[in-house]
Amino acid sequence: MNLQISKINTEKNLLAFSGGVDSSALFFLLLKNNIPFDIAIVNYNIREQSKKEILYAKQLGEKYKKEVFIKDITEEISSNFEKKARDLRYAFFDEIIEQNSYESLITAHQLNDKLEWFLMQFSKGAGLVELLSFEEFSIRKSYQIIKPMLNISRDEILNFLEENKIKYFIDESNIDTKYKRNYFRKNYSNKFLDEYKDGVKKSFEYLKKDKDSLYKEELVFQKKELEIFKSSKDFNIDIRTIDKSLKRRGILLSKASKDEILKQKECVISHEISIAINEDFIYICPYIKEIMPKKFKEKCRIKHIPKNTRAYIFKENLLEDLVI
Repeated sequence: MNLQISKINTEKNLLAFSGGVDSSALFFLLLKNNIPFDIAIVNYNIREQSKKEILYAKQLGEKYKKEVFIKDITEEISSNFEKKARDLRYAFFDEIIEQNSYESLITAHQLNDKLEWFLMQFSKGAGLVELLSFEEFSIRKSYQIIKPMLNISRDEILNFLEENKIKYFIDESNIDTKYKRNYFRKNYSNKFLDEYKDGVKKSFEYLKKDKDSLYKEELVFQKKELEIFKSSKDFNIDIRTIDKSLKRRGILLSKASKDEILKQKECVISHEISIAINEDFIYICPYIKEIMPKKFKEKCRIKHIPKNTRAYIFKENLLEDLVI
């Protein structure tokens, strides 16, 4: 299996574990390659089997001397389960990583997941950035997310588990087609990969190279949580730059938010982040309110600093550092 283990160069890693096919295989592949890691598992308390999965995680942690972090979700998720579950899961990961100074989160997403994502975005109407945003490496807040199995299909992973007699669980909720991802998995991606796996792998490689050539961001200033990029004067490229910055901050841009940025040029996303695009630059920083002296405002006006970023620049005393 073409596992991108050699690209994991961090010493403090956290594996997102579930006890399922993919994360069980990745657990033992990381062991085999001497990659240091601990594990984190979330119990949504909606399946009886989840108790056995938690016990399995504890047993693996004890046997292989891995710290095991467990999150019990007690609140009922009545609607939009996939998104809310993801938000809860990543909030848990964020907390663990911050408290324990982990450098990377390793997830067990694989080729089938990548194709499912591609098809789901394609069905909604998406550009190259959205279609290919399921990346092997990405940055979220203070840590990187690594998906080392994106070039490996589910059948290859199952073969590895069987050959090595590794225990794993089958999550029955992954079969329920009321969830959109499962619908695409059952009806499209799994069947397509069974016949065209090698071609799909090559296509993703070519598309990534094309995307990297097309979308090259130019960071001209960065200090604390203020980032300033040179505007390409092409909205598709600029929104890609903004999207990447917000992902690093733990925020996913919706289509509505992208449309708002295009229309307003200066706006606040999720009540947290100020975005501003002027003729030459893209400004991104936390949104705050602050009383500012008239002299400071005048300096900002002369330097063409967008209004919705001035409060943060004032609070962090960054104006004199800005040379762009």
